[in-house]
Amino acid sequence: MKDKIIAKATEMFLKIGFKSVTMDDIACEMCISKKTIYKFFSNKEKLIEASTHIVHENIHRVIDEIVEKNYNAIQENFEIRRLFKEMFQSYDNSPVYQLKRHYPEVYEKLMASEIEDCNEMFGQNITKGIEQGLYRKEVNIQAYIQFYYTLIFSINENTLLEKEALQLEMEALEYHTRALATPKGIIELEKQLQIHNQL
Repeated sequence: MKDKIIAKATEMFLKIGFKSVTMDDIACEMCISKKTIYKFFSNKEKLIEASTHIVHENIHRVIDEIVEKNYNAIQENFEIRRLFKEMFQSYDNSPVYQLKRHYPEVYEKLMASEIEDCNEMFGQNITKGIEQGLYRKEVNIQAYIQFYYTLIFSINENTLLEKEALQLEMEALEYHTRALATPKGIIELEKQLQIHNQL
């Protein structure tokens, strides 16, 4: 039952908004009593924390699946961005923006684990791109990781509409890739942009 509550709550939080959905709404949607929800979660914030943890795990599981497909470093980033678009474009409001605004403590916990994961993921991508001759050898990997996730997190924290956030994230990916790319990398970037624009 606990997993079912988390799954339904996550679906409703993403679709309607973390602040707008009440415990009553979730209970009503599931045809259970509110007491049943409180048996597993002492308050709404605990349920939101469990929901964001599940979303975080799902995203990173799918990212790992994309990485395993062994695309080149630039294509890999575009495939991940396409996945995010598919996952979130049906939502009106940006989930990260809502979390930061209405549930800052949950947001802070989520960001701490996201930064750790992003450090590893972006670092592996840059190393891979250098080995493939798509990114310049002399780049300061740690600085570029920080530049990129600062851009991405800032977009999500400050952009209310999900559609707008997705568009800005794509611009950030192009900006990040151009800064890293060798002439060979620029050719691959232009190819990926062309594919993306046709989708």
